[in-house]
Amino acid sequence: MRPSIPMPEKGAPAPTVLEVLDRLERQDADYRHHRLFGLVYRHSEDHEALIREVAGRFLDTNALNPMAFRSLRRLEAETVSMAADLFHGDHEVVGTLTSGGTESLLLAVLAMREWARAHRPWVLRPEVLVPASAHAAFYKAGHCFGVRIRRVPLDRDFRVDLGALRRRIGWQTIGLVASAPCYPYGVVDPVPEMGAIAARKGIPLHVDACLGGFLLPFVESLPAEWRHGEIPPWDFRVPGVTSISADVHKYGYGAKGASLILYRDGQWMRHQFTVETDWCGGVYVSPTLAGTRPGGPIAAAWAALASLGREGYLQNARRLMETARVFREGVEGIAGLRLLGRPVMSVLGIGAVPGGPSPYAMADQMEQRGWHVDRLQDPPGIHLILNPGHGEVAEAFLEDLREACRYVAAHPEVAAEGTAPLYGMIAGVPLRGLVRRNVQSFLLGLYRPPRGPSVLEGLPETPEAGPDALSSEGPALPSWLRQAMGAWYRLRGASRSQ
Repeated sequence: MRPSIPMPEKGAPAPTVLEVLDRLERQDADYRHHRLFGLVYRHSEDHEALIREVAGRFLDTNALNPMAFRSLRRLEAETVSMAADLFHGDHEVVGTLTSGGTESLLLAVLAMREWARAHRPWVLRPEVLVPASAHAAFYKAGHCFGVRIRRVPLDRDFRVDLGALRRRIGWQTIGLVASAPCYPYGVVDPVPEMGAIAARKGIPLHVDACLGGFLLPFVESLPAEWRHGEIPPWDFRVPGVTSISADVHKYGYGAKGASLILYRDGQWMRHQFTVETDWCGGVYVSPTLAGTRPGGPIAAAWAALASLGREGYLQNARRLMETARVFREGVEGIAGLRLLGRPVMSVLGIGAVPGGPSPYAMADQMEQRGWHVDRLQDPPGIHLILNPGHGEVAEAFLEDLREACRYVAAHPEVAAEGTAPLYGMIAGVPLRGLVRRNVQSFLLGLYRPPRGPSVLEGLPETPEAGPDALSSEGPALPSWLRQAMGAWYRLRGASRSQ
């Protein structure tokens, strides 16, 4: 049987293609009006227009061969140099642009593994120690490269527990990881102490600054009262730091996807290269995981740094931190809610006080009011990544959050409705293998061939579940389980009121 949507016999005219794309785009999360808290990073309309033009100009170019496209080689080298200057590096710092933070983190783990093979050949089961809050892409890297990724617990401030870190280092340990900041809570790990540990053990330390690399340097220069917590040195100022990753397509405001991985010197970077000398097609060299490397994101990354400069990024940091202050103070003023840790920039984790309302039920309530928010687990929470434009909607968001909090506190049974029980069960089920298999099945359903007709023939009234279905609809739970959970939450609410 043929797929339900075969290749069309005749191509559609350009106006039809564009009209179909317009209709599809209207089903996406509304980021242009600041209803989305993550995934998209916007500086201004003028800057976005420049980035679009630059990326389009280099649409056909390919950094696979830097000798053919010398412009891309120059733009990449200058982008690396500007970032090295920002991160307190010197002329020895080297690096490459990658397709995104995940590729940068994969390369960091690959370089650690290859370094260990060259310098610690007795290590048979290499392991890298990461904080429990480190990005999940490290586990993808471990799976791809045969490296065990070991979690280290967090302290009460949601930073890595240094005592636990020291106890877990063994003769199989080939590297350490710190976050600046971590994705869930927006806090920076104690990098100076971790750098001292790494240097004493003679192992590399990678700092994942994918989220904060192009914001933290400017937040550091603002008055202390603008920050919610102290920012420890986290970059090449710390002697033990051997590599740093930073996404230009986040707060660097480049085009997707563009990230950087920088190394203190070339002796570390050489371990991420692929060199094949015996292929019949010639000597094959690849500095990153990708072969073909589109030129648009590379040129746009350079254009973002060149056009904004230090002054532009500092002005952006002021706007952003003022917006973050409004959100922080607003959340802290809502009874039943708390900030998770002391976020130092524009990333917030919002949890409930002990006995407080379900954050997952509140997230459902917020989405019913038109806000698109992410969820955290362990502890349960709502996750926000702020852009400067969110300042325009801060009061409206906070008022809806107050209403959602009051409603869930008065109706605890709603924690058994919507996606709240799904997230609650995922977070609480101890059989993580069962959870993994169910999520895999759900993802497989998302990526099966779509059912007809083609979007060229018209879109259905109800959009089909997309990749964000886990945060909008999610798979249904059995009705008996929903009823049982509803009864439990009602009893829980009654016991609180007594």
